[in-house]
Amino acid sequence: MSLTPLSVSAGSVATRRFFLVGYLPTYAGIWYLLALVWAGAPGEGLDPSRAWRTMTRLGAGEIMLTALAVILTAVVTAPLQLSLVRLLEGSWPRWLGAGLGVRWQRVRKRRMAEAALLPQDEEPTPAAVQRAGAADARLRRCFPAAGHLLRPTALGNVLTAMEDTAGRMYGMDAVVAWPRLYPVLGAAARAVVDDRRDNLDTSARLTVMGLVVAVASAVLLMRSGWWALLALVPLLVSLVAYAGAVRAALAYAEAVHVAFDLHRFDLLRALRLPEPSDMEAETKANEALCDLWRQGIATPLAYEHRDQDGEATGATA
Repeated sequence: MSLTPLSVSAGSVATRRFFLVGYLPTYAGIWYLLALVWAGAPGEGLDPSRAWRTMTRLGAGEIMLTALAVILTAVVTAPLQLSLVRLLEGSWPRWLGAGLGVRWQRVRKRRMAEAALLPQDEEPTPAAVQRAGAADARLRRCFPAAGHLLRPTALGNVLTAMEDTAGRMYGMDAVVAWPRLYPVLGAAARAVVDDRRDNLDTSARLTVMGLVVAVASAVLLMRSGWWALLALVPLLVSLVAYAGAVRAALAYAEAVHVAFDLHRFDLLRALRLPEPSDMEAETKANEALCDLWRQGIATPLAYEHRDQDGEATGATA
């Protein structure tokens, strides 16, 4: 998944994005593990009151040191954010279960496609037509049309469907066009895109952090009897966060589609290219541009320069 806003600063510690995506999940995971250690893990029994007493007796220096460790961990792992999302998309070898994941997603896609069919043996009612239309729209949002693009996870299929369809009706390849379109988005559209991307990345980071903490907790609690069930808490958080990541991906995909709908001509103006007169001309021009960006295929371009009032001042080849 490569539709990443260019303005996102993964390592900045003074942004809302860093707090939500980097700091908060890391802070929660580290403090959960510290609480287990302070309660007596690893060991045969845990004493929650002991953990509480330890936390309430922490000095200012110890709190500052812990906060610094959390910030450093968040900063160091920030460049890995895209890799974490790709991992949740299903970018792992087939021997780790990718093949099984793809087969399961194929079953889900087939069931959704069947729900989008109208009954053939009777006259469809308005309610049936509405249900079929909603199922078809959900199918197009949740799965790529081409079978070879199917990914092993629900998140991967939502994001792949976005890459495959955003801007396609206008002849644009979203993967190569998005890095050029994003800088020319209006303030309102960019705010929506950034907010939904932050929600996606926060949920993805919580998913991975929950899995890591669950494994670490299981190791710490191996000799703690029934207290070992505490390892299920971060696992549950991970599962809920993953469901949230899929929802956030659907919202992010919608924002990207709308950005192409509303701002594709802003991209042409930024490139000093004339605006097409109809959709057929637009599609051909955009396909040629995407071929140029993707493969370096030369295409003749006639530039149109504008004055300060936005009026065309002439074209040059």
